[in-house]
Amino acid sequence: MRAMVLPAPRTRLQMEERPDPIPGEGQLRVKVSACGVCRTDLHLVDAELPDIRYPIVPGHEIVGRVDLVGPNVTTHAPGDRVGVPWLGFTCGHCRFCREGMENLCDAPLFTGYTRDGGYATHTIADARYAFPLGEEGDDVEIAPLLCAGLIGWRSLVLAGPAERLGLYGFGAAGHIVAQVAVWQGRSVYAFTRRGDAAAQDLARRLGAVWAGASDEVPDEPLDAAIIYAPAGELVPAALRAVRKGGRVVCAGIHMTDIPSFPYDLLWQERQLLSVANLTRKDGLDFLRIAPQAGVRAETTAFPLHRANEVLNMLRAGQILGAAVLTP
Repeated sequence: MRAMVLPAPRTRLQMEERPDPIPGEGQLRVKVSACGVCRTDLHLVDAELPDIRYPIVPGHEIVGRVDLVGPNVTTHAPGDRVGVPWLGFTCGHCRFCREGMENLCDAPLFTGYTRDGGYATHTIADARYAFPLGEEGDDVEIAPLLCAGLIGWRSLVLAGPAERLGLYGFGAAGHIVAQVAVWQGRSVYAFTRRGDAAAQDLARRLGAVWAGASDEVPDEPLDAAIIYAPAGELVPAALRAVRKGGRVVCAGIHMTDIPSFPYDLLWQERQLLSVANLTRKDGLDFLRIAPQAGVRAETTAFPLHRANEVLNMLRAGQILGAAVLTP
């Protein structure tokens, strides 16, 4: 197999030849056909996440075919198309797992972070955390749904029944969630970097009623806002934009420091909360709803060996929609 490997903090990924991995009990070997490039991959490469063990293969928006199953796997067979998400394993017995909050498990494994991921021709996945995808849809278009879509869905659920919904950051997650929100009958307001006409045009094409810079405020207050951009300064901006009793959801795994802000922005029962990971139920729910909502990811495909270039493009805000690597 071949893999793009991160050997040390803040270094370039390196292409390596490795022996084909062998799945253990309850595991699958997946031949990767597409792997989305997520902003979390940038946080990994830039050493902004804790407890990274090197070397590591990034990538957690994986679409591929099972080509070998380990002992005691009865849910998948060679040839099945599966999706492998960020959450790769949970212990099943801690308090959070027992209480239906496996996204907060005390001993989890995360694909492309604490176990090797999909920037490769093959990867190993826990069979319990590999979603069956069936045969409908294109592998490249489906790949971003495995994180941008799933985390986007969880953040949308946590935003509550907001009729006027603001999305701060209109990249991979934002443009997917906007389609679901419009399908649900919500009014979507898209906030982008100042001058990002391409992202604002995309938002309007996908049904947003308003698109503008993140330092602007719509004419009427929002019911809720979701922040996808990893910029802490957007928190007070979003609080300023929501109505009394409104909610601001921070959807990223990493964010720059939130600046101080006057208590008046939070007062009147505004709420500020974060999203952490996902559950398998989130995945099953979203993958059922996405085709009903007609979700189509805006994607650009790149060969695997261009992973470093693609990460730099993502860092510079030069990716419209989502980038996907194809081995």
